[in-house]
Amino acid sequence: MYVAALVIAALSKLQRWLLGGLLALLLLAQIAQPYPEVALLQHIPTLAFLIAAPWILRRWPLSTAALACIVAFLALHTLGGRYAYSNVPYDDWLQALTGTTLSELFGWTRNHYDRLVHFAFGALSVVPVAEVARRWGGMGPRGAAVAVLGWVLAISCLYEIFEWLLTIVAAGETADRYNGQQGDIWDAQKDMAFATLGAILVLPFAGRR
Repeated sequence: MYVAALVIAALSKLQRWLLGGLLALLLLAQIAQPYPEVALLQHIPTLAFLIAAPWILRRWPLSTAALACIVAFLALHTLGGRYAYSNVPYDDWLQALTGTTLSELFGWTRNHYDRLVHFAFGALSVVPVAEVARRWGGMGPRGAAVAVLGWVLAISCLYEIFEWLLTIVAAGETADRYNGQQGDIWDAQKDMAFATLGAILVLPFAGRR
């Protein structure tokens, strides 16, 4: 515990607040968990990150902006994980505020929260991955941009393969809820496309920075 406290103390105050806020959100997401059968699968990555982050950041420091991007993505993922993604009640929330829903406005017939998170994965990967590529990989701006696209495409592909393997080994209902395909046979391809689009849109701004 003492060593852990020293490691955490080595982070900046804002970085400690970012990690603390993500931990609080993760704990709140477990209250009256509506889909406990997939909750563990959904939240293991965030928990693993919170445990490892202080040591990783001490060994390979990242800027606060890069850490904020990672935390923002995991916060979106934590919210999605609470509702097994396919059931995030954004329409209910918006209707309570405005009297209308996004599904009514755009004619949607499925829950699109998963698309948002895949897009966010691509967009929010740009700063931390480019920073790692330039600082620790010795790459220039163009090399860092290629590294970002390679990361987003590779991780998106590996995640979709993981979802496919899960459908083979897990019980049908559990696999279906985790997968969140919602009857779309092109779900995996669209998810990867949205992640790539997010990275492509953000890269020019990050390059300027």
